[in-house]
Amino acid sequence: MPTSFQLPEAFLWGASTAAHQIEGMNVNSDFWAFEHSGLLPERFREMSGDACDSYHRWREDMDLLAELGFTDYRFSIEWARIEPAPGEFSNAEIAHYRRMVAGAIERGLRPMLTLHHFTVPRWFDEQGGWESEDAVELFGRFVEAAAPIFASNVDHICTINEPNMVARFAAIRKAVLAGNVWEEVGTDKYDEAATVALINAHRRAVGVIRRLTPHIKVGWSVAIANHHAVDGGELKAAEIASAARDVFVLAADGDDWIGVQAYTRVFVGPDGQLPVPEGAQKTLTGWEYYPPALGESIRSVARLVPRTPIIVTENGIAESDDAVRVAYTSGALAGMRDALAAGIDIRGYYHWSALDNYEWGSFVPTFGLIAVDRKTFVRTPKPSAAWLGAAGQSRAIELISDDLMSESVV
Repeated sequence: MPTSFQLPEAFLWGASTAAHQIEGMNVNSDFWAFEHSGLLPERFREMSGDACDSYHRWREDMDLLAELGFTDYRFSIEWARIEPAPGEFSNAEIAHYRRMVAGAIERGLRPMLTLHHFTVPRWFDEQGGWESEDAVELFGRFVEAAAPIFASNVDHICTINEPNMVARFAAIRKAVLAGNVWEEVGTDKYDEAATVALINAHRRAVGVIRRLTPHIKVGWSVAIANHHAVDGGELKAAEIASAARDVFVLAADGDDWIGVQAYTRVFVGPDGQLPVPEGAQKTLTGWEYYPPALGESIRSVARLVPRTPIIVTENGIAESDDAVRVAYTSGALAGMRDALAAGIDIRGYYHWSALDNYEWGSFVPTFGLIAVDRKTFVRTPKPSAAWLGAAGQSRAIELISDDLMSESVV
């Protein structure tokens, strides 16, 4: 039987997107260049292309979210559009994102802005990316130039999305350019120089935001993989967690909030991460279907930075069967409910993703609450969107009993 629980007062309730994954034709970005480089054809089965054409259709996207009942929308601004050449800032693009912020407010959606969601300008990447000597200074300059976008009508900013994944991709990319195969790069490899730069860039951005717009609550979001040790893998699991999670979570100590992004768990043996167990239920990304990941992630982060409020900035599932999406999300939200009941300071929940979009190499993994036709760009909300959106107005979540855990969802 369904059970319900009330959302706390002023709880953020929305969905998330990322510019490169939905806007389309982000031609000045490093990721566009990497997609078309031919380096990883097995990884980049499709190019981002027009994506969801949300650069032009953002009004329709916001209309749908507001009509469905959501009260919040997390979206990113694209550095590669705003600063297409070093020191050359586009007033037109700044005005574009200012219109998006105003449009969200007009529709009753509180905007959370992400300043960096995986992509950087091509020129920044070509001069060394996060390993260049002036990376931190350049990011701070971008944040200051972008300030007119968030000077008003924005209460929350995420500086950098999943810096641990940015550091991991830096290590993978370096290895691939050196002639190694993607799959042969260890799952515990994180570029040390990029890690230091990202933490310092975050701190620089926090300083800029607090100086220019002190009313804004600022933080960053971290991908939280739950490392389950098996067969004597406790020490290795702790080692991987330290590099993959803890250093980035601890960097948020003292911030206004930290974003938790959780999807699944991973098993770790004495020699490292293990594949998903044979026979386990999987999603379209090949991850294990594991709704408790969210509750476990929240508790892990709360233990590391107990003074920092938590916002769930991403949680979702790549799945073609929307009933499975509802079941998974209901199980995840039950974990969030229990964490709230335990006294953990959780301020909001954003589902990933608002739209079926470009998942960094393919459109096949469908995370969206709203389907998007690849040719016509027609948007079609799924039942999961109506179910989750209803909580935005009622402030109550109706949890659905998960009867699908024993069924294959491959």
